[in-house]
Amino acid sequence: MSGDGSSNSDSESVGDSKESANSKSNNHVEEGGLKRERPDDREKSSSPVAKKYKEEGSQSVEDNKPSKKLREEERDSLSKPIESRRSTKEKEKRDDDKKRSKLEKDKEKEREKDKKSRKERSRSRSRSPDTKRRRSDREKGKTKERKKENQSERKEKSKREKEQAVEDEKRNGDLEEGEVVEPAREPTARERERLRLIEQLAKEEAEENDPSSSVRNTEPAHDSRACPYLDTIDRKVLDFDFEKLCSVSLSHLNVYACMVCGKYFQGRGTNTHAYTHSLDTDHRVFLNLHTLKFYCLPDNYEVDDPSLEDIKYVLKPTYTKELIASLDRQHRMARAYDDLTYFPGVVGLNNIKANDYTNVVLHALSHVTPLRDYFLREENYENIKRPPGDKLSLLPKRFGELIRKLWNPKAFRTHVSPHEMLQATVLCSNKKFQFIKQGDAAEFMSFLLNTLHIALNGTQKSSSSIIYRIFRGRMRQYSRRVIPAEATEEQRQQLLQLPEYNESSKELPFLYLALDLPPAPLYRDEQMQNIIPQVPLSVLLQKFNGTTEKEYKTYNENIMKRFELLRLPEYLIITYKRFHKNQWFVEKNPTIVNFPISNVDLFDCLSEDTRFEHKYTTYDLVANIVHDGKPDAGTYRIQLVHVGSRKWFELEDLHVKEILPQMIVLAESYIQIWKLNRLKTREERMSEGIDDGSAS
Repeated sequence: MSGDGSSNSDSESVGDSKESANSKSNNHVEEGGLKRERPDDREKSSSPVAKKYKEEGSQSVEDNKPSKKLREEERDSLSKPIESRRSTKEKEKRDDDKKRSKLEKDKEKEREKDKKSRKERSRSRSRSPDTKRRRSDREKGKTKERKKENQSERKEKSKREKEQAVEDEKRNGDLEEGEVVEPAREPTARERERLRLIEQLAKEEAEENDPSSSVRNTEPAHDSRACPYLDTIDRKVLDFDFEKLCSVSLSHLNVYACMVCGKYFQGRGTNTHAYTHSLDTDHRVFLNLHTLKFYCLPDNYEVDDPSLEDIKYVLKPTYTKELIASLDRQHRMARAYDDLTYFPGVVGLNNIKANDYTNVVLHALSHVTPLRDYFLREENYENIKRPPGDKLSLLPKRFGELIRKLWNPKAFRTHVSPHEMLQATVLCSNKKFQFIKQGDAAEFMSFLLNTLHIALNGTQKSSSSIIYRIFRGRMRQYSRRVIPAEATEEQRQQLLQLPEYNESSKELPFLYLALDLPPAPLYRDEQMQNIIPQVPLSVLLQKFNGTTEKEYKTYNENIMKRFELLRLPEYLIITYKRFHKNQWFVEKNPTIVNFPISNVDLFDCLSEDTRFEHKYTTYDLVANIVHDGKPDAGTYRIQLVHVGSRKWFELEDLHVKEILPQMIVLAESYIQIWKLNRLKTREERMSEGIDDGSAS
C-alpha cells in the first residue's frame, strides 16, 4: 500500500539520520577546545556513500536549529493582534464620530426646515398681538426643548465616554505606566451605625404600613390569639398621660410602651431600647403609641386580639355623635379598673407641684357643653392649618386630648394627669404660666381662651371660632374726663367745651365681666374678730346697668366710666377682683358674694334698645372657682355640677367629694361660669310670677 510504503521510508530516513549523527559524534574528538578529524574518518568521508550521509545529516541538523527568519515571523505574528486591536478601536471611534456628526447635521437640517416653515407660517398669518404672543411662547418652549436636548446629549456623551474608558481598561487588562488607582475609603464606625439605623427604621416603617409584612426576616406568621404572653399585661401600671418620650434616649420618634411595666422605649428592631428591654426583663408585649399596634418582642410579630381594645381606647378615646349627645343624660357612675366608681367628667387632676390654678380652669372649661362637644371630636380641628413652625397649633391638640381623657367612660383610673397640656401651656406662653410656680387663675383663663381662638384661625368676627361663639358678648362704654376740684366756675365752663370732658361712647367686645368688690373693713367687731363683709351679686351687677358711674384713676388724669350690655353670650364668665397690688405686696379682699345658683336675671343690665331682642336673659351656675388662703401661698378648688345626676361636686387636685348646693355660697368665689337658661323666656317667667302672686 502507498500508506505503508511512505511510513517505512520515513522510518528509514530517521534511522539513517541517527546513524550519521552517532558516527559524527564518534569520529570527532575535542582536544583543547578544537575539533580534529582522524585519518580514518577522512578516508571514510571521501567515499561517495559517506558524502551522501554527510549531506543528509547536515540538512537535518540545520532543520532542527531555529533560524532568524522564524523569530522575526513570530514577532510579527505577536504584534499583529495588538495593532489589529488598536486599529479596531480607532475604527470604532471614527465610526462613532461619523455617526454623531451625521446626527448633528440631520438635526441642523431639521432645525433649518423648522425655521423656514415657521417663517412661511408667520408670513401667511396676520400680524396681530395674539400671534406675536403665541410666537414668543412657542419660541420659549422650543428653546427650553433645545436646552433639554443639549443637556441630554451631554449626559449621553459623558456616559459613552465612561463606558468606553471602562471597556478600554477591561481590554488592556493592566494599567499603563504612571497610572495610579486610588484605594476606596472604608466607612467609619459612626457612618456604619448611622446607615444601619436608617435601614432599620425604614424596614420598621415598611412593616407597619404594609399589613401583609408584619413579620420581619421571613419568620413564620404567628396566630395573634395564640400569643402566650397576653396574660403578662398589667393594666394597673399603664399610664398614658405623660409625654411620649423614650425613657432611655428621650426621643419622641417610634416610641413603644411596655405593657408589663408601663415604661416607654424607642424602636422595635434589634439593638433598640425596646428590644434590649424585652431581653433583659422578659417583658414581651409592647404597644406602638402612634399606630396603636401591639407587638411581641423579641419575636417581633404583631398581636391582634380583641381583648386589647380597652387599652387602645384608654390611649386614644374616640367619641361618636350619639355618645356625645348622651353624656349629659347619663346618671350612672362608671367603674374603673381598680373597682372605683366615678362620673365621667368629674375626675381628679394631678397637681405636679403648683398647677392647681390651671387644673380648676381646665375643669371649668371642660363642663362648658359646646366647647366640650367640639373638642371631643378630633376631626373638628385637626385639619386647621397654621404657619410652619407655629407653636400655637400644639395647644388645641393637647387641650382636646385632655378633654377626651376627662370624659372617658372606660378609664383605668379615676384621675388624669395634665402633664402634656401643661407643657404646651409653658411653651405657648413663653414660660409665663408654669406648673412649678403658683399663678393667677383669671389670667390663665384669659390667656387660654384668647390663644385657643388664635390657634383655631379666629378673626375679629364673633362667629370665627368656637371660643367667640360661646363666650363673646358686647357692651357699650361711656367715659368722660373728671374736672379738677380746684377749678373755678369759669374754668369749668371752658373745660366742658373741650371734647375730652364731654361724654363719649364706644362699643367693646368682652369674653368675661370683671366685678369690683367693696373694700374690706379696717376695724374689728366687739369681740375683737375680723368682720367678713358680704355683698349680693345683684349689687355688683349694677356696674353694668348703664347709670352707675365709677372713677378710674391714672397717673395723670381721672376718668368716669359707666357700662351697659348690648349682647349676652351663651356662657357668661364672671370674675371678682379679689387681688389688689399696692406699693409693697398683693392684698386679698375676703368679701363673700351671695348669689343664687340659678335664675340670675341680667335684663336690667341690657341697654334699652336691645332688651326686647333678648328672649332669654337668665343664667344658671355651671362652675364656681374658689381661692383659699393668702394671695401668694393660697390654693384653688372648684365646685361644679354634673348635669346627668344634678349633683354638685367639689374637686381639689385628686380629691373629689359631693357637696350640698347651699355650701357653694359660703366660699370666696373668684371665677364663675354661668349658662344661659333657654327653658323659659322672660315673658313666661313674668307671667308665672304674676299668676303666683294673684293666687297668693
